[in-house]
Amino acid sequence: MSGSEGSQDEKSLSVTPPKTWAAGLPGVAHALEYSLGQTSVRRTALTLLNVNQTRGLDCPGCAWPEPGRRHRNEYCENGAKHVTDEATTRRVSRDFFRRHPISELAGRTDQWLNEQGRLTEPMVKRPGSDHYEPIAWDEALGVLAGELRGLDDPDQALFYTSGRLGNEAAFLLQLFARAYGTNNLPDCSNMCHESSGYALNETLGIGKGSVSLEDIHDADLVFVVGQNPGTNHPRMLSALEQTKRSGGQVIAVNPLPEAGLMRFKHPQKARGLVGRGTRIADEFLQIRPGGDLALFQALNLLLLQAEDERPGTVLDQAFIEEHTTGFADLAAHLRELSWPDVLAATGLDREQIERVHARVQASEKVIVCWAMGLTQHKHGVPTIREIVNFLLLRGNIGRPGAGVCPVRGHSNVQGDRTMGIWERAPQAFLDALEREFGFTPPAEHGLDTVGAIQAMLDGRARVFLGVGGNFVRATPDSDVTERAMRTCRVTAHISTKLNRSHTVCGETALILPTLGRSDRDVQAGGEQFVTVEDSMSQVHTSRGRLAPASEHLLSEVAIIGRLARRTLGDRPELPWERFEADYGSVRDRIARVVPGFEDFDARVREPGGFRLPNPVNERVFRTPSGRAVFTCNAFAMLEAPQGHLILQTLRSHDQWNTVPYSGDDRYRGIRHGRRVVLVNPDDLAELGLADRDVVDLVSVWHDGVERRARDFTVVGYPATRGSAAAYYPETNVLVPLDSVADHSNTPTSKGIVVRLEAKD
Repeated sequence: MSGSEGSQDEKSLSVTPPKTWAAGLPGVAHALEYSLGQTSVRRTALTLLNVNQTRGLDCPGCAWPEPGRRHRNEYCENGAKHVTDEATTRRVSRDFFRRHPISELAGRTDQWLNEQGRLTEPMVKRPGSDHYEPIAWDEALGVLAGELRGLDDPDQALFYTSGRLGNEAAFLLQLFARAYGTNNLPDCSNMCHESSGYALNETLGIGKGSVSLEDIHDADLVFVVGQNPGTNHPRMLSALEQTKRSGGQVIAVNPLPEAGLMRFKHPQKARGLVGRGTRIADEFLQIRPGGDLALFQALNLLLLQAEDERPGTVLDQAFIEEHTTGFADLAAHLRELSWPDVLAATGLDREQIERVHARVQASEKVIVCWAMGLTQHKHGVPTIREIVNFLLLRGNIGRPGAGVCPVRGHSNVQGDRTMGIWERAPQAFLDALEREFGFTPPAEHGLDTVGAIQAMLDGRARVFLGVGGNFVRATPDSDVTERAMRTCRVTAHISTKLNRSHTVCGETALILPTLGRSDRDVQAGGEQFVTVEDSMSQVHTSRGRLAPASEHLLSEVAIIGRLARRTLGDRPELPWERFEADYGSVRDRIARVVPGFEDFDARVREPGGFRLPNPVNERVFRTPSGRAVFTCNAFAMLEAPQGHLILQTLRSHDQWNTVPYSGDDRYRGIRHGRRVVLVNPDDLAELGLADRDVVDLVSVWHDGVERRARDFTVVGYPATRGSAAAYYPETNVLVPLDSVADHSNTPTSKGIVVRLEAKD
């Protein structure tokens, strides 16, 4: 059991029926309550009025884009919490580390660690010590650089990043890693949307979404699949409200009913504060976990059959003939589909699927949005390929109001990939680096997140550098991951706040504190800004306004540049000092390496920045055939043995990534408890369990290793039959390291077979 897993007092747990609407006045009140609990009224106002503004800071909470015409309060409840959580006036000083040994911190909860505040100076845990102690920047970077220089092989080093990194620092990190000699650049994409990138690259020739915010507004029909925007991307609800007000419809597909997809009360509109708000989903398909592949195969079969009945009126034959390949094979494959299999896999009835099919036929412009409810399944890649099939059949790719929309959950995770944070970067990108900087990057693919954990376990990786994020809590198989990290000679984390990863140490461990997104960044060349890319390929600036949390903080650009110089020595072709002094010089080099970024520094200074070109929107497909690809995807269905359930991990509403801000999940009616498991009451009866029983969750996997999450309270909940849901990171311990999606190697956190073992 992971050391940060604590028991909960069942007597304090409060459960009420789940909410049927989201936001409104309660959303405003909760955002302000949390914000004012972190800092002053003035500091809260200065921060929130700067969020997502044209010359303000980009909210790190998610990658949802900003509209062209922005509200003065262009943020959501959870975005406000996240930004003010970073802007907190609480501080973690050297005295804190003197009082708290690492062994004690390892037993604290994620929430408690986060609540201690901003890190203020570099710290080191030396070999054999149980305490962090202060260390000067020069010595800290010297320790890490010395270890990197002393490795037998560059591939013994790992350079991990989360999606909070701006484009400039991300570009420099991959430049450093490749100049050092490795492509070991695992990142958070490996654990979330890697399945999307793989499937979209294969079928459309680019691993990004094709739609804009205006397309969402103008669509006739929007599918929201495996996604809970009310908690994870709340500003998406205002876009869906605009869809509805423009006459469009929304189909929600999810194993759990989610408040935000039922009704939305826009907190910035009078109708949202005093009225009933807007009904979002016109149809809710409460699907079994993993049943989405079967659903879209069934919809595609129905489209083929409708074309049979009314030739030339249903499918876009001209588009199919001119721009696609593989249609005949797909049609033959789908005609073998078994309806009993479809109904078993989805848990839906045929009438409901046909009702959705009728909505599809009545719609000229269709968008499918999805998130980790699709990508974190073993058959996640085939599912997304089938969605592409669905859109191609009626020409809903490459025209306004239609297309693919993977919704990223971290501020710049898409931008980091664009900047080269990818263990499998294409050769064209590596060649461009060589032309620009005069060295030959390694060609052999590096390690992704799962591969990095395995390499540490096997002793093949000895130094770990994490830039942002909370690696040990974001990754699967928590006990295995922590054991892997402890095998390293050095673990180092560039961070703003304390988290569990700082307590899982290599022989030597470093905490390298950095500026936050909300902090003002002044370098030798003057005040700097960074840039980010949102889910819809809009690149824009982010500028902090607050005084840094400590005089001892360095920016991520400065830390990476200084470490690179110490590791690689002075190399004129890699002017790290210049990069640190003026981020515009980094953007100038990006402009010569990354397609679409021509004249980067000047264009991004324009209000709102610029949108990267997507060839799909010109119906140009950079696949080997030069056409969009229809694919034949084998039918797949998740099944659990008798007495078992399919578990999906999820966030609570009061949580950002691995960090809970409280023990509450307001929309699901859960208060004062995170160690809960949500199960349909009929399943509880079959399992011989009752509401509020205390159980251990035990995952079942072919390796025979028992993975157990202890002391969870059962809550009867309107979940899909045969499924269960519980919060991460507490349940990451149940996800086996080698339980991954085919092709993408993404952990299957939405499809884990578990049994509920009652406590004596």
